[in-house]
Formats: sequence, structure tokens, C-alpha cells
Amino acid sequence: MQSIRSVLRESIEQLGLVEHLTVAYILVSLLCAAVCGLIIYLVYKFFYRGAVYSENFAVLIVMTTVVTAFIVITIGSNLVLSLGMVGALSIVRFRSAVKDPLDVGFLFWGIAVGITAGAGLYPFALIATAAISLLYILFTVCGRGRRTFVIVIKYEDAAESALEEVLKTAHGRMRGKAKYKGENELTADVRYSKKNADILAKITAVEGVTSAVMVEYTGE
Repeated sequence: MQSIRSVLRESIEQLGLVEHLTVAYILVSLLCAAVCGLIIYLVYKFFYRGAVYSENFAVLIVMTTVVTAFIVITIGSNLVLSLGMVGALSIVRFRSAVKDPLDVGFLFWGIAVGITAGAGLYPFALIATAAISLLYILFTVCGRGRRTFVIVIKYEDAAESALEEVLKTAHGRMRGKAKYKGENELTADVRYSKKNADILAKITAVEGVTSAVMVEYTGE
């Protein structure tokens, strides 16, 4: 242990780093970033609202938080290293497409926490992570009872007026309508809630409706 400390101390002195950059400072900064990254990981895992959950992306959030903290520690310690780091990062190109816009928010969240932890602002990083987590959970819980569904209905001409009345009671909004071989196909958005939980049963009960399919719309 003593040899490792001496090697690190010599490396710090050779690189001309500031005096506050000690082994304890590095470990505490990385530990704070890792704890905040794990909190973001758990929030993303248990309150994910997209269509397909990706475990790799959730792990990427934690790695991004810790790596960002490591970069900030390096940049804030030496001017030469900071210029080299900026030059190296400027040639990096990320080509992975982010399907859900909300995932971009989680990435920025991890980067912001990594910057804060790397700068040594540990209380602010922990408090901000907890506050954003509570805010996101609140929005997720409040929005679960009002989900948007897309209903595809096939019906005969005689059922059109009755079908419009049923959709009107559920605050449905028509998205498209097609007609072929004496049969109509209607696509509509419906806000699902406890009040209209039986909307699909009401639609299929209309005389002249041949089929009805309801799929949750998540923006994917």
C-alpha cells in the first residue's frame, strides 16, 4: 500500500498537479459519482417509460457518470492535460442513435453529476440527484393512470354513427380513416383512464364492428 501511494505521489508531482489532488480526493470523487450513477441506474430501471428497456444503456449511464468525473478531475488538475483532453475529445464521433428522447435526458443527467462530483461538490451532486429522481418518479407515477392508446377499428358503414358516439365519450381523436371493399378502418387516439377502462368492450359491442385492436402508444 505504501509503495502504491508513493508511486501515485511521484506521478502527481511529475505531472505538476495541484496540491488538493490526493488519493483520498480521487477515491471520494469517483465514489460519489458511482453512488449517484447507481441511483440514476435504479430510477431508469424501475421507472422506465419507453417501449423496450435496454440494460446496456442503463449500465452506460453509470459508466458515463464515473468517466465524466474522472475527466473533470484530470482537466481541473493540470492545464497541459486539460488541453490534451479537449483535443482528444474533439475528434470523437458518436454514431449510436438514441431512440427515446428521454434517454438523452438521462445521459445529460449522468454527465452533469459526473462534472459536479469531479469538481468536489459532493453534497450538491447528491442533493441534485435525489431531487431529480423524486421529480422524475413523481411525473412517472402521476402519468401512469393516463396513458395513450391507439385503437384500430374495422366496421361496416351502418356502425359509423354509433362508433363516433362511443369514441366521443372516451375523448378519442381520429388519426386516419380508410375504406375498402365495403368495410371501413378507423385509427384513433384514446386517453386511457379508470373512467373509460371498458372502452374496448364498448367498441366491440357496437353492431357492425368486425374487429378492434388497442395498442399503447409510447412514441416509438
